[in-house]
Amino acid sequence: MTGPTRAVALAPGADLAGFRAAVRALVAEGVPPERVAWSVGATSDLFGSAPPAETGPLRLPRAVADLVPMVVPHRDPERYALLFQLIWRVRAGERHLMAVPSDPLVHRLNLMRKAIGRDLHKMHAFLRFRRSEEAGVERFTAWFEPDHHILEAAAPFFVARFRSLTWSILTPDASAHWDGAALRLGPPGRREDLPPGDGFEAGWRDYYESTFNPARTNLKAMRAEMPKKYWRNMPETLAIPALVRGAEAGTRAMIERSPSVPARRDPARAVAAMADQDPASLDELNAIIRRSEPLVPGATQAVLGEGPVGATIAFVGEQPGDQEDRKGRPFVGPAGQLLSRAMQEAGIDRGASYLTNAVKHFKFEERGKRRIHQKPTAGEVSHYRWWLDRELEFVAPRLVVALGATAVLALTGKAVPITRARGPFQFERHHNRFAGFITVHPSYLLRLPDEAKAEAYGAFVGDLRRVAELGRELAG
Repeated sequence: MTGPTRAVALAPGADLAGFRAAVRALVAEGVPPERVAWSVGATSDLFGSAPPAETGPLRLPRAVADLVPMVVPHRDPERYALLFQLIWRVRAGERHLMAVPSDPLVHRLNLMRKAIGRDLHKMHAFLRFRRSEEAGVERFTAWFEPDHHILEAAAPFFVARFRSLTWSILTPDASAHWDGAALRLGPPGRREDLPPGDGFEAGWRDYYESTFNPARTNLKAMRAEMPKKYWRNMPETLAIPALVRGAEAGTRAMIERSPSVPARRDPARAVAAMADQDPASLDELNAIIRRSEPLVPGATQAVLGEGPVGATIAFVGEQPGDQEDRKGRPFVGPAGQLLSRAMQEAGIDRGASYLTNAVKHFKFEERGKRRIHQKPTAGEVSHYRWWLDRELEFVAPRLVVALGATAVLALTGKAVPITRARGPFQFERHHNRFAGFITVHPSYLLRLPDEAKAEAYGAFVGDLRRVAELGRELAG
């Protein structure tokens, strides 16, 4: 087939939209691959012909449609020409061409797709953010040097993983910026634009050193999984040379050490030690709790129960949150404020009720300046259970309300699905037996999407109205 050569100039990087528009026009006009000259970054038509006009959508087999966006980011300057050859042959009758991996064109394109997949994996695994503050606003910035033009394809992964943070990813080809609501692509960045190293990097390096096993040092495998080109942007790799140099000595020391049982805190022994203290009142019990170290270090203080002894209704939550830990009072953070509002609507006097938590110390993970709540394990709930049993024994409520699954576990010693057990319940542990009620924790409502919150909050208030009625019946 003869005719003038058509020149197609696409934008630098991975111009998926431009490629699709060009292919639709070329196919509509019947221009075969041998008459198309593809270029990247050119500002004018190479052969004096008009650029292809845009036309309607193009139907392709799923295997081809899925392959295109995984090859367009490749740096091979022939990528667009190769993809158009594939599309042309498929349109000419070879509908199952992608099922022939031995075909030289298919083989080459599959190798390019695998290269992009590896590059995406490396970016997901080896990109490291640094924290900074701009006008009092916390921000995270990372520098990465991918092999291919993968930033736009990789960015949604980081949006999903760090949706609540404000961050930027800089590369030599482009940049991506997330403000908590929208993703924006921008011009290339420079490594010099990174903020200086922070405490988080030092913590990450300490963690890497503490988990390094000298007996499993394999430099070849290490370099295969973590190529040296990424090392200068990863804080933990600064420790690798010293760790490798000391690997042989560290292995000998491990062999020479006699086997020993790891030192771990045993919840059963801790509970027995608590029981030996045998407090005679709630005040004495609280004094013991105040003096005790948290099972998981980090909490500012123990958060004790609050309310009158002899209260008709006692509410048991999971554990203190960030605000509770700072103020030393239960249910004063966002979830506690929501609980107070719901109690008021249900006709329950918070001041006349007793509020406490199954776990008395705040367990969290630090992310920059934020302390992010972490759910306590079953062993941690078991560690604090003796305190809760004695606490309820001293308060002697008529009705105990379990807010969420952790509270139910602490009150029953077993996991009970909230959705099945929601409503009146009988709590029995040792010699404590209480009429009970199971409902959700108010923090659950805060995590719901806006469209579901109103209905869930209404159901929660409905539960508390039933709690109020049961409390009045039991008090009478």
